[in-house]
Amino acid sequence: MPKDAGEKLKRKQYEKELDKLQVELAHLQDWLKATGERVILVLEGRDAAGKGGLIKAMTARVSPRVFRVVALPAPSDRQKSQMYMQRYMEHFPAAGEIVIFDRSWYNRAGVEHVMGFCTPEQHERFLELCPAVERYVVDGGIRLLKIWLEVGQKEQEQRFMARIDDPIRQWKLSPMDLESFKRWYEYSKARDMMLERTDTEEAPWFIVRNDDKRRGRLNAIAHILSKIPYKRIEKAKVKLPSRSDKRQYDDQTPLKGRRFVAEQY
Repeated sequence: MPKDAGEKLKRKQYEKELDKLQVELAHLQDWLKATGERVILVLEGRDAAGKGGLIKAMTARVSPRVFRVVALPAPSDRQKSQMYMQRYMEHFPAAGEIVIFDRSWYNRAGVEHVMGFCTPEQHERFLELCPAVERYVVDGGIRLLKIWLEVGQKEQEQRFMARIDDPIRQWKLSPMDLESFKRWYEYSKARDMMLERTDTEEAPWFIVRNDDKRRGRLNAIAHILSKIPYKRIEKAKVKLPSRSDKRQYDDQTPLKGRRFVAEQY
């Protein structure tokens, strides 16, 4: 694969490399089910950093029962009264699962801090306690992977403009996104403080440059695969059984006169 970051990766080459990685993700899935391992993948980054595209690339050819995606809405009044991490822990993986958090408890270090949705004391307490909580999670046998998708000012602006002009993507552009666009440097400071305080040996942060979304997705998936010691599980080849001829039944005639969808295509 070419290493020239100045030229964006062509679709044909991207799809060729992605196919290979998706095969490995299928092997990872088999390994998770066979071993009962548990994995958490935390994906963070600015708005329009490419989290959704990476998740789609990862989960396109695997089971949603094994690769579970969690994207929580704003907390309810009840959840606000809970311990901060509580609503995230409800979604932690059971045996044979990988849970992908599309934004996570790190909301407190990012959007909540920058937008004033938490107090400075709550922000500081989060940064102080988060490494200890994650150490507890890892000590409990869960593999915790944390990825920050980094995107530049110019690229983020282009992605926002594309959303404005495309009716299919306009739903991705919220008032919060526009506010975050204004506060670029505040988010930069929040990012740096988060990395400084929560990048630990037990749960390190890894940064993926994602101005080229295709390269970024490939690099992120390859990194994730490299951090999990999965092995290919040998399976017996599946053979379809013969259909029984006993009690044959005409299953088409009774459909005559039923309501079928018009064949427009």
